[in-house]
Amino acid sequence: MSPQQGKLLQTINYPADLRLLKEDDLPQLCSEIRQFIIEVISANPGHLGASLGAVELAVAIHYAYNTPVDKLIWDVGHQAYAHKIITGRRDSFHTNRTSGGISGFPKISESEYDAFGVGHSSTSISAALGMAVAAKMLNGKNEHHIAVIGDGAMTGGMAMEALNNAGVSNANLLVILNDNGIAIDKNVGALREYLLDIVTSRAYNKLKDKVWKLMGGNSRYGKNSRAVVKQIGNAVKSTILKKSNLFEAFNFRYFGPVDGHDVVRLSKLMQDIRNIPGPKLLHVITVKGKGFEKAEQDQILYHSPGMFDKTTGEIIEKPCKSLPPKYQHVFGKTIIELAEKNLKIVGVTPAMPSGCSLNMMMSVMPDRAFDVGIAEQHAVTFSAGMAARGLIPFCNIYSSFMQRAYDQVIHDVALQGLNVVFCLDRGGLVGEDGPTHHGAYDLAYFRAIPGLTISAPMNEVELRNLMFTAQLDGKGPFVIRYPRGRGISTDWKKPFTEITIGTGRKLRDGENIAILSLGHAGNFASDACNELENEGIRAAHYDMRFLKPLDQKLLHEVFGRYSHIITVEDGTVNGGFGSAILEFMADHDYHAKVTRLGIPDRYISHGKPDELFAECGFDANGIVKTAKEMLVSKKKPI
Repeated sequence: MSPQQGKLLQTINYPADLRLLKEDDLPQLCSEIRQFIIEVISANPGHLGASLGAVELAVAIHYAYNTPVDKLIWDVGHQAYAHKIITGRRDSFHTNRTSGGISGFPKISESEYDAFGVGHSSTSISAALGMAVAAKMLNGKNEHHIAVIGDGAMTGGMAMEALNNAGVSNANLLVILNDNGIAIDKNVGALREYLLDIVTSRAYNKLKDKVWKLMGGNSRYGKNSRAVVKQIGNAVKSTILKKSNLFEAFNFRYFGPVDGHDVVRLSKLMQDIRNIPGPKLLHVITVKGKGFEKAEQDQILYHSPGMFDKTTGEIIEKPCKSLPPKYQHVFGKTIIELAEKNLKIVGVTPAMPSGCSLNMMMSVMPDRAFDVGIAEQHAVTFSAGMAARGLIPFCNIYSSFMQRAYDQVIHDVALQGLNVVFCLDRGGLVGEDGPTHHGAYDLAYFRAIPGLTISAPMNEVELRNLMFTAQLDGKGPFVIRYPRGRGISTDWKKPFTEITIGTGRKLRDGENIAILSLGHAGNFASDACNELENEGIRAAHYDMRFLKPLDQKLLHEVFGRYSHIITVEDGTVNGGFGSAILEFMADHDYHAKVTRLGIPDRYISHGKPDELFAECGFDANGIVKTAKEMLVSKKKPI
C-alpha cells in the first residue's frame, strides 16, 4: 500500500515545483512532508527524529536557493529525508535503506541534488569549501554552497579546521548550524554551553527581536538591513553575552539564532543572506523529532526507533521468547562488573554512550565514564593520556568511525605500548546504514600495526572473557572487535576466565576440509559444519579468536592435516584474517588450497544483515557451497 501524500506534496517532484508555491503555502507543505515521513518510517525503520526536525530547513533552502546549481551539502545525513522527498525521490522513499532501494544518506550517484556523499560527521564545511573553491577556479563563478551541520557534528575537530580555512577565503559559503542540543545522545562540552548561552540569553534575544522589527519585521528585511546588522551585531553579541562571538572570530558573518521551524521567515532570511558575499553562518534552532510527540519527548530513543505506531508513537516490539542479548548490552554490563573490581578501569566513547551501552556505566559511575563528543581522534589520545598515568581506559568506538583515529592509535597508543582497550563496536556489515557505516576494514588496517593484540569473540561469553583478559596488568594495547546486534546465547553471564593471548579453539574435528573462522562469523561456520555433516562431509572447525598474534600451534596442526581450507571473516578479504592465514602458509612453506570468504573488494550497499552476508557469500549457505565446490574440484581428474 502506497503511503499517503498530501495535496501540496503530490505536486512537488523537484525543487523547481517547490519554488512555484506561494510563501504562505510553505507551512502546509512542511506539515504534509512531516506526516509523510512519519507514515513511511513507522513501517520501514530509519532515522526519524533528526529528519522531522529539519523539514522546514530543507524546504527553506530549496525554496531560497537554485539547487542543484547551488550546491547543498548535508552533514552526516540523518536529517536529509525531507531533502530526498522534494528532490525526485518522493515515490521511492518507501524503499529507503532497503536492499535495492534508495540510500538512507545523501549519495552522489543517486541524485544530482546530493552534491556530496556523507555518513560520517563533521565533513560538510570542508566539502562545501572545496567545491566552492573549485567552482571559482573552473568556471570563474562564485556559486552558492550551503553546508548544513548539527551542533553535535560541529564539535568534531574537522569542522573547526574547515571554519578556520574558510574564514580566510572569499568563498560564497553559507554554513547553517542546525542547533537542537542533541546528536544521537545529548551533546556535551564547552561548545554546547556556548550555544546554550546564545540561545537562552533573554537580553540578547530581546534586542535581536527589536532589530528584526526595525529591519522590516515579518515582511522582508529593509534595504538597510546589512548596514544595521554590521553596525550593532558585534557590540550586541560581545557586550550582552560577555564574550566574543566564536564564529565571527573565524571571520564568518553570523546571523541568528533564528527559529528553524518558521519556514516563511527562514526562507526570507536565506534569500537576503544569499546576496551577501563571503563566508556566513546562520544559527538555526530546531527541535529533534518536531511535530511527533513521542519523538520530542524521547529524542534519544526516536533517533532511529525501529517500527512504531504512526498514531500513538508506541514502539512495535516483535514477539519473541528470550532472545540473546546484543553484544552492546553485554559490553555495558561487563564493564561495570570489571570496574567494580578494578578501580583503574574507565570508559570512553565519542558521542555514542547509548549506542555502545557505556551509558550503563555512566549512570552508576559517572566520574569514571566519559562522553567526549564527536571527536574520535581526541577519544583515542585522551585514553592514551589516562593510560600513561596508570588507568585502563576501555575506549569504545564504532569500527567505521575508528578509521578517523588511525594515526592516534599508531602514534599515541601502540608506539608507546599503552594499555588502552579498544572495543570496536559494529565490526563487519551493519545492515541498513550501508557502506558509510560498515565496519569492513578494521581487521586489515590494524593488523599492520606492531604491538597490538587483535581479537574477535565468537559469542557473548568470549566477549566477557576477552574484556577480563584485556584489563589485566601488562597486556598493552588490546583490540576487541564485535558486531552490531545479538549474540547466540541467553546464558551468557558466566564467571570470568582469562584467555591466553594468541590462542584459538578447535571446536570440531574433521576429515575432508577445515574451516577457520574469526569472530561472530564463526557461528555461520558452525551452522555450515552441521549442514555438511548431514551430507556426509566432515569439516573441522577452528575458532581462531585472535588475528594477532595468530595461534601458530593450531595453524601447524591445520596445515599438517588438511589440504583444503576455508577462512571466514566479517571483514574485507584484502589484508584481513584470510590474508594472514595465506601469509602463514607461505612463510612456513605449506601447500594447500585456501579459499577466503568475507567482504569482497567492493563497497557493499545497504540491506538487512542476513541479505548482505548472503550477498558476500560467507553466511552458512555460502560456506557450504564453497566447501562442496572445493571438494568436487579435488575429485576431478587432472
